[in-house]
Amino acid sequence: GVLISRINRPFMSSLISGIEETAQKAGFSVIITQSHDSYEDEVKNAKTLYNTRVSGVICSLAMETRDTSHFQQFIDKNIPLVFVDRVPKNIDTYRVMIDNYSAGFKATKHLIEQGCKRIAHLAGLKFRNIYSERERGYRDALKQYNLPIDEKLILHVNTLSYDEGEKATTKLLSLKNPPDGIFSSNDTTAVAAIQVAKKRGLKVPEDLAVIGFNNDPISRIIDPGLSTITHPSVKMGQTSAEIILNHLVSAKKDDITEITFLNTEVLVRESSDKKNN
Repeated sequence: GVLISRINRPFMSSLISGIEETAQKAGFSVIITQSHDSYEDEVKNAKTLYNTRVSGVICSLAMETRDTSHFQQFIDKNIPLVFVDRVPKNIDTYRVMIDNYSAGFKATKHLIEQGCKRIAHLAGLKFRNIYSERERGYRDALKQYNLPIDEKLILHVNTLSYDEGEKATTKLLSLKNPPDGIFSSNDTTAVAAIQVAKKRGLKVPEDLAVIGFNNDPISRIIDPGLSTITHPSVKMGQTSAEIILNHLVSAKKDDITEITFLNTEVLVRESSDKKNN
């Protein structure tokens, strides 16, 4: 059973591809449900998967989810549960994720190395740990390079949608002292930032350097091409499915607090490459 936020996000569709490929090779079929980032839908979908008697569950939490008690039903029945990417802090179970702190630090450091002095951050919701960790990396990079942290340059964007990215960027560029760089927590809001900047007559990256997160297909289509942080979505899906398959054949099922970190890299394209423009 797979419980994710939105199938139409490139990261999620690639994640599912990795899960299906691995599960099908082992003779398992995959049931996919999506929460649309709604806590209530996630609770209903979890119940449906439980009643379907799935062999295991792979979940990326909905943006709204704070209470994770609906997953206890799987733990009580020793049904293997793997959280991927958006993981809870309070459940001891399998987790597959990237080092979001390191990724946020690397993205910010890249903008600093390009000469940016006032770097804004389009952050996700603070209680979701992947976004709080990216923000922590951003803050620590500024500190390490002796740049001030201006709270007006940090905007928390609920669903990281294109429309929200437009609004947030418009707000940032309307400041008396606007940013010269933006690190966005996903590629969708980063693309919105580029297009808002261009409409306002700014040159990207000369006036505003932008870096996103995920390496979605849109990052290669937008002009200028969007610099981004690679997010190994297919590998995360494969790894999540492998963990469940290994759990099902393993005699040792008591120790399931396993965290798997996968690597990320800065992928430099024209949107932030000030030194070569």
